[in-house]
Amino acid sequence: MTPMVDLVADLGEGFGAYTMGDDESLLEMLTSANVACGFHAGDPRIMDATVRSCVENRVAVGAHPSFPDLGGFGRRTMDLTPEEVRTDVLYQIGALQAFAVAHGTRVRHVAPHGRLGNLVAVRADYARAVVDAVAALDESLIILAQDGELADAARARGLRVGIVGIADRAYRDDGTLVPRSEPGAVIHDADEVARRTLRMVTEGVIRSVDGKDLPVACDTVLLHGDSPGAIALAGRIREELLAAGVEIASLDKVLSGTGA
Repeated sequence: MTPMVDLVADLGEGFGAYTMGDDESLLEMLTSANVACGFHAGDPRIMDATVRSCVENRVAVGAHPSFPDLGGFGRRTMDLTPEEVRTDVLYQIGALQAFAVAHGTRVRHVAPHGRLGNLVAVRADYARAVVDAVAALDESLIILAQDGELADAARARGLRVGIVGIADRAYRDDGTLVPRSEPGAVIHDADEVARRTLRMVTEGVIRSVDGKDLPVACDTVLLHGDSPGAIALAGRIREELLAAGVEIASLDKVLSGTGA
């Protein structure tokens, strides 16, 4: 059966007059987008423009909720209660949903950002808080996550889960990401990133920092556009996947079971 994968990227991560990444170039390569909802990046004008561009490029809109950490880009640990996490996530999805409806579409998935995204993989209370927010709003929403607490909690509630493969981030043996504060957390070698992506999608494995092949059910590949050479690398990854016989498809289609 032909392998199939969604391509997603984090978009709309500017603020006011400041921009980050080349969203317009990246949109040409994507099937899904994680759109910042104002807590780690983004503002009403950027959210509106990003959703509009997604619709014009037929890219599925997803919410990218974060800790309320605009100054730290959502990458700092915050001592929030699960109730604060639940209501913050609900607030952010709701804000993006308003822009989606205004542009004739809807939010299709939810992908927690940054430190929140790391913690929901290992903290059951935070994972339940995110699932509670999503389930209360729209049970058709897909949860994007790594294998871990969030994916488990979402499946237990009957929500669909898309497992994210992040080829330019180093993995520990337990399947969690090496924190950005540690050396080697981000892989910059383009050849290595391309090789890792192909293995994730076609073989279902990724190599850990200790040399262990970890199983990974990669439903969507996270591409980046906010570093030098990122757009060229994203294009290369897409072309190499296609050359290997992989179908680039929407997350809905990938999860339907008609592909890999």
